[in-house]
Amino acid sequence: MLSLIYSSVATDSFDDADLAGLLSQSRTANEQNDVTGMLLFRNGYFLQLLEGPDAAVRAKMATIKTDPRHTKVTMLLEDVIEERQFPQRTMAFAPTSETDLQDVPGYRSTFDDVESISAETPAPDAVPSNASPALRELIRWFQARPDRFRTAG
Repeated sequence: MLSLIYSSVATDSFDDADLAGLLSQSRTANEQNDVTGMLLFRNGYFLQLLEGPDAAVRAKMATIKTDPRHTKVTMLLEDVIEERQFPQRTMAFAPTSETDLQDVPGYRSTFDDVESISAETPAPDAVPSNASPALRELIRWFQARPDRFRTAG
């Protein structure tokens, strides 16, 4: 099984209705393809973890890279995994507020750290070595708070 994390920038603004539509489409497609994961969205930036069968995750990622709603798609982490981190969630979603985020270990008020990782990554599919510890900590934080996030679907 494959687990990957990417970041991207939305090409247009996303309101709650836009996000609800995106989540609905993603959850349906993910269920059909045995893909699970989580999505964070804030101030026009997406950070998403996808996991599942290698071919399904790579196909989903290929779709995202060509989706006109995304730009600056950057791979941050890619791992072969034995078991899923989000086994019951076709796409967990965390609406984030400044208050929520201040509880996150290593919290940053911007995505500057992700942008700097993107700038240092020589190839679009390269995984920056400095991304891994922070992303793993973010995953653990998200997993520890399942009751605070919209995970239906």
